[in-house]
Amino acid sequence: MDKKAVKTNDLLAALRNAQWIDPELPHDKNVRQPASVLRKCFTISEASEAVLCITCHGLYEAVLNGQRVGDFVLAPGTGDYKQRLFVQQYDVSNLLRAGENELTVTLGDGWYRGSVGIDGLTNYYGEDLALLCVLLSDGQTVLKSDESWDASQEGPTRENDLQQGETYDARKEEITSWHPVIVRDFSHENLVLDEGVPILLQERFEGNLLKTPNGETVLDFGQNLAGFTELRLTAKAGQKITLWHGETLDENGNFTQKNFDPGDRNKAGIPQKLEYICKDGLNVWHPRFTIFGFRYAKVETDIDLKDAQFTSVAVYSKLPQTGFFTCGNENVNRLFQNSLWSMRSNFVDVPTDCPTRERAGWTGDAEVFAPTAVLLADCYPVLRKWLGECRLAQKEDGLVQNIAPVNNAGSMISNMLQGSAGWGDACVIVPWVLYNAYGSKEILEENYEMMRKWLVFTGKRARKTRLSNLRNPYRRYLVDQGFHFGEWCQPGVNNMAAMKTAMMHGMPEVATAYYYRSASLMAKIAKILGKEKDAEKYALIAENAKNAYRFTCTKDGKILSDRQCAYVRPVAFGLLRGAEAQAAADDLNALVAGNGYHLNTGFLSTPDLLDVLANYGHTDTAYRLLLQEECPSWLYAVKKGATTIWETWDGVRADGTVHDSLNHYSYGAVSGWLIRGVCGILLGEGKLRIAPKPDRSLGFARARWESPAGRIESAWRYEEDRLILDVNLPVPAEVVLPDGSVHEETEGAHHYEVLL
Repeated sequence: MDKKAVKTNDLLAALRNAQWIDPELPHDKNVRQPASVLRKCFTISEASEAVLCITCHGLYEAVLNGQRVGDFVLAPGTGDYKQRLFVQQYDVSNLLRAGENELTVTLGDGWYRGSVGIDGLTNYYGEDLALLCVLLSDGQTVLKSDESWDASQEGPTRENDLQQGETYDARKEEITSWHPVIVRDFSHENLVLDEGVPILLQERFEGNLLKTPNGETVLDFGQNLAGFTELRLTAKAGQKITLWHGETLDENGNFTQKNFDPGDRNKAGIPQKLEYICKDGLNVWHPRFTIFGFRYAKVETDIDLKDAQFTSVAVYSKLPQTGFFTCGNENVNRLFQNSLWSMRSNFVDVPTDCPTRERAGWTGDAEVFAPTAVLLADCYPVLRKWLGECRLAQKEDGLVQNIAPVNNAGSMISNMLQGSAGWGDACVIVPWVLYNAYGSKEILEENYEMMRKWLVFTGKRARKTRLSNLRNPYRRYLVDQGFHFGEWCQPGVNNMAAMKTAMMHGMPEVATAYYYRSASLMAKIAKILGKEKDAEKYALIAENAKNAYRFTCTKDGKILSDRQCAYVRPVAFGLLRGAEAQAAADDLNALVAGNGYHLNTGFLSTPDLLDVLANYGHTDTAYRLLLQEECPSWLYAVKKGATTIWETWDGVRADGTVHDSLNHYSYGAVSGWLIRGVCGILLGEGKLRIAPKPDRSLGFARARWESPAGRIESAWRYEEDRLILDVNLPVPAEVVLPDGSVHEETEGAHHYEVLL
């Protein structure tokens, strides 16, 4: 994509002179339609610098003179199309030729009218497909979408759905039947030039054919991912091959999709099916308008597959890897890779929870993973776009919806569950994380109004108090109203029962802690942006919320709970005073030891668990948790053969039965600790600090972060009675050695040896 050729205003002005064109004939809006193909022939006297500016209702793939335009797949991406529809621009100078030219555009259903969300809603943004484009050469319009275009529904893509799959008939690749398009009066006011990054075809994995115990033919690609299968085979015209995609095999070693079956909420199910009807001879194909979450594919065909080749192709946004880690434990190395792969699988234009069942931009998932995401990959453009969707989804009263872009019908139950603490607080925490990693005040400025409104909403909630908490002198800052998901997916806790309890009695421990967290961050953000009065206001709110929390959720600063999260959260957020934090960390350590060095935390506090233990003198316990192989633990999944992070700690149970998503990045937040804790790379508020927390149980560790400040490296190993530490700094930094000594260092390489 090239954005230098034409100024933004000129491009949008030219595009507004084009017309929305609908390629379809009258049809039943509730029946899947073939992908539409549109074409336009045009003549130019000479080939020169040219830009194609294009968007659509649905998804588009453009071809100019037989060559694909750009490498953006699933364009124009997702979003709340009614408020913001992104427009891409491509430099097509090398594709144009003097004389006759032909532009063809194929439109698929995509997020616009295909299945979205766990309910599989269709026609969410509209029932139509439509194209809008303009081609500029030397700043002059040489082609635009208008009534002169032709269209056809006789092309090879017979059905397509982003979730459900695609049907392709290779015998229909030569289109002979065309009809005029229809000009439609759709809005141009929601058009926005895309400043983000494209969704791309990425890594490729060759499939291995195997026979399962029940006699089915199944492909194993070796890596769970989001993407599709590409096939290469020789067949006779009319022969058919069907591929069903899934994440795992069941307890008997057979293909299954049960773990992401949406049940009655989506009666169409999520088949993740490709159906390909062959032409005579060699067939090479992959879908254009669908992606799946999968490692395995069940094959149904009568074609001889002896020489066939099947390749899984990963599809995700442009995310250059920036974080690297390796150590002396191969299971931990695999855990790090699993975190990377779950991030890749769920950063397809916006961050989502899983690539199968929901594909929803859950705010809570992004909030807990963001500090790790900025270490693993350059994800600023993806998270920035998603925060824009959060702003669009925010209600007038400040409520931040749990999912952005919204992809549900807004039922009474759904509305009751909105505005959960820890989920809505993503609107404050994620911009803060991006600011710390990238040093961009712009991200704070863009989202300040959303943050402010969220704090207003939370403050109004706090002013209502349940009878049981009326004795709290700071009750106007205690959040015991509203629904909250809480920890979510804690071992030994039934999620549905926890939700009912939260609706009946509130969740003041979680909600008030996050009120404090967001208010305290807002005080810092306001000060950075020069809003001194706001900074003072939010600092006061934070102090009162802390007092409210301490009164209701502690006994004079002492925590009384058998759940680890109740200790992790107040220590990590700074809700305790003086020696109270150390005492809470000590109690947490005792709880972990008493639980056989197993964690019992859920989504919200797991990312901070090892930090809290290690930062308060319990590094040995942190490592025992990290290296625990029995469920619940991070390495349990690795030992079970996982290549991504699971939604639950026991996604594949001891007996081999499977449940829930097996590609869910939230618990992969532990990989952030491998970089910032194990190897001690800490960059925040413009300051770099190296403070590793080594342990012999890991053998050695090396981390590298290609940060916005430059390459940062930290590596340690043991040699007899010495710890050897080597660091490389792009800027001056403070280096804290395990013996407590502090060194103020200049940029460059530094070597240390510590006697043990």
